[in-house]
Amino acid sequence: MAYIPHTEKDRQEMLDVIGVERIEDLYDAIPEDVRFPDLDLPPALSEMEILEELQRYAETNVNTKHFHYFLGAGAYNHFIPSVVNHMLLRSEFHTAYTPYQPEISQGTLQVIFEYQSLIANLTGMDVSNASHYDGATALAEAVILALHEHRFKRKKIILSPGINPQFREVVRTYMQGLDLEISGDEDLENGQDNLRSMIDGDTTLVAVQYPDFFGHIYDFSNFAEAVHAAGALFCVVVNPLALGYLKPPSEFGADVVVGEGQPLGIPLSFGGPYLGIFATLDRYVRKMAGRLVGETEDSRGQRGYVLTLTPREQHIRRQRATSNICTNQGLIALASTVYMSAMGKQGLRQVAELCYQKAHYAANEIDSLGGYRLWNNDPFFNEFVISCPHPVAEINDFLLDREIVGGFDLGRTYEKLEHHMLLAVTELNSKDQIDALVSALKEFDHA
Repeated sequence: MAYIPHTEKDRQEMLDVIGVERIEDLYDAIPEDVRFPDLDLPPALSEMEILEELQRYAETNVNTKHFHYFLGAGAYNHFIPSVVNHMLLRSEFHTAYTPYQPEISQGTLQVIFEYQSLIANLTGMDVSNASHYDGATALAEAVILALHEHRFKRKKIILSPGINPQFREVVRTYMQGLDLEISGDEDLENGQDNLRSMIDGDTTLVAVQYPDFFGHIYDFSNFAEAVHAAGALFCVVVNPLALGYLKPPSEFGADVVVGEGQPLGIPLSFGGPYLGIFATLDRYVRKMAGRLVGETEDSRGQRGYVLTLTPREQHIRRQRATSNICTNQGLIALASTVYMSAMGKQGLRQVAELCYQKAHYAANEIDSLGGYRLWNNDPFFNEFVISCPHPVAEINDFLLDREIVGGFDLGRTYEKLEHHMLLAVTELNSKDQIDALVSALKEFDHA
């Protein structure tokens, strides 16, 4: 237990032990211009007054209940059955702490096991871990797995420009100081053929996204063969909800499947917390970071669940660990487990089909407007790109005044896509909402 000095004498004795005269001397190492200033707090308020003030602040935020929402780019507005939140409110699940003691953690362990089983089934892979922080972290950990698989003898990572830009930034942050070559995503025109030409004997991992950041759906079967022919690992970043409708990445040779689990019953929550999906083949399981729960039998023949293949080096000898990511998003993984269980195979397919059909209706309606053009030439899922006749920021401001949240301004991350908007449509976007968006775009073009 920490020692807390209660009297002036106690405080002085503590300072004497430390070797300083005043508490202020402890801050000498911090430049004065960045030290925390004196707090000028307002007068105290009652609980009732505080709640009223916080409610006013909350109501200044744009939310999906009062606005038509067409923004995606990695986080999506989906329907969440009420049973998801009901289960999350159970007190025994109000922690993401790793369940080391199986004798008192069977419920939590079983939930994690069921989550792993559902993700493995959805992706078609052999094994899933108990989740990472988010999709970006999961992709970075896939790179770490590949580097260890090749004993760091291969130094080249190829990323498709169709991967979420934030994911690619996190990979580069993770790999600082490792003297690696990360390429492929510098040019928007780098499709499968161009990426294939970059693969050589020094390539450790090639990563693509399915559907990609622009919504495109590609078959990577031949591309995966080229990656494997060079001895590299093939990683696929997925939208897990799309796998309710599309064939799983296992069918075109993925070695590792990662993705953002937010579409699986996780609210937008202004950016998190979210869920990092990570699934792979049996032969890579010992190089997989994070938690893994297995099913077993006890001495009485009863079914039980335990942590398995968890390298202790991640906790006590971190310099020898394959990865230092130790925790899991336990509560968020529980939400996705309940969501997938409640929706079932047919429910997931139905939601995915609605997203697909509604997105194509919206794309066709907008493409028919003068000045707006559908940029996608390939099949797409629930997102598509529109070439706009005016700056996207101006269009979005106009839409916001009409209680519509527009799409993502691709010019912010892709120089060649200035005046291009990425729009997302989900099962929650009704025909009336889509028609309202089309009408607003038409109105802006004639304003």
